[in-house]
Amino acid sequence: MKNHHFSNLSQMNFDLSKQQKLFLQKVDGICKLLREEEEKSYLKESLNEKVIPFFNKIGMLGCPISKEYGGLGYDILSYLLALERIGEEGSSMRTFFSCHTSIGQMVLQNWGTEEQKRKFLPNTTKGIDIMAFALTEPNAGSDPSLIETTFEESGDHFIISGKKHWIGNGTFAKTITTYAKEKGSDKKISAFIIDLNSPSIKKKEIKNKVGLLTVKNAIIEFNNYKISKENLLGLSGNGLSIAFSALIDGRLSVAAGAIGVMRDCLKETIRFSKSRSQHGTVLAKKQLVQQHIAQIIVALESTKWLVYKAATIRQQLQIYLANLKREDDRWIFKINRKNKKYSDLRNECDRLSAIAKYYATNASVDVTNRSVQIFGAEGYKKTSRVARHFLDSRATTIYEGANEVLELKIASEILGNEYRAY
Repeated sequence: MKNHHFSNLSQMNFDLSKQQKLFLQKVDGICKLLREEEEKSYLKESLNEKVIPFFNKIGMLGCPISKEYGGLGYDILSYLLALERIGEEGSSMRTFFSCHTSIGQMVLQNWGTEEQKRKFLPNTTKGIDIMAFALTEPNAGSDPSLIETTFEESGDHFIISGKKHWIGNGTFAKTITTYAKEKGSDKKISAFIIDLNSPSIKKKEIKNKVGLLTVKNAIIEFNNYKISKENLLGLSGNGLSIAFSALIDGRLSVAAGAIGVMRDCLKETIRFSKSRSQHGTVLAKKQLVQQHIAQIIVALESTKWLVYKAATIRQQLQIYLANLKREDDRWIFKINRKNKKYSDLRNECDRLSAIAKYYATNASVDVTNRSVQIFGAEGYKKTSRVARHFLDSRATTIYEGANEVLELKIASEILGNEYRAY
């Protein structure tokens, strides 16, 4: 029976191109060069000073950023595959890129005016300036509408006051996007591009963390910080829309990194279980150890397809926006309500990124826990790779949307907004 009419029906294909393979080989090479330094830095709880210059050599600091602004111009999936490999070295190293690129540079690229992009992005793709994203506050985590940082107009400037918490890259970043509520308003939140090199901004490192020990998280305090109105990102009052858009890319980056974590745990448990003997046989022959390894494999493979599918939809949104006619620099804000294609694609990106992040981070916590169990006492030392993955993975279920909130979000998007539980 002839069936050639349907032989090409499916368009989903995750085969790597030659260019992707070459780039990922470069990423792999840098990761191998940095492994020893990252392990030393982790134990010292210090920043790995080689990450920026080494990855800068291959363009990773601007991987998905347009060539117009000094980036490589790579697609979303290629970027996430690079983060997947970096995730093998730990969520600490991967978090640097999530903060610098996913919720840093990509926010500017997606929402900034042409002038803003040309002013800020080129230095970030060269590693001269590092980026960060400042939304979370002491009393505003999963609910960013509760932020207390305020802004008010003063001539041709804004005055910003308030405090941000848990800002990744916050101790050394130069350029950040931050969010503030108009003074006297409970709802009007706007986004701003901030130069952190100012005497009216105080930075303090957050210490005594359980994991993510080469990530430099900071408390950032604005004390009547004066900023030009040219640094308003998007339209006044559209800050939450920008922040929620950033979280789509942030969640995808966390999920991609979790794949790398699980892959490294699989490698480590296979190596260890084949080399260690107990009760007369190697651990790899023990049925209960094989059960752990089987669960690790299933979690790894399941997560990959969730993340890759979400990445393809996110890329479709990127392509759709690139092909739209742009009347002015604020064009993207004009399509939110009147363009159904855009709304549908963005909502699907939002939904799939939430599912991917929720599943991937829960899976990585389970996988790292199983890996520590296989290693036994050897896995309970921070000198072991599985222990570091275990400590770091716990944080991923909290940031970029606590998994409990994502669970409610995933359900309510099917049930309808009238059933929202948060």
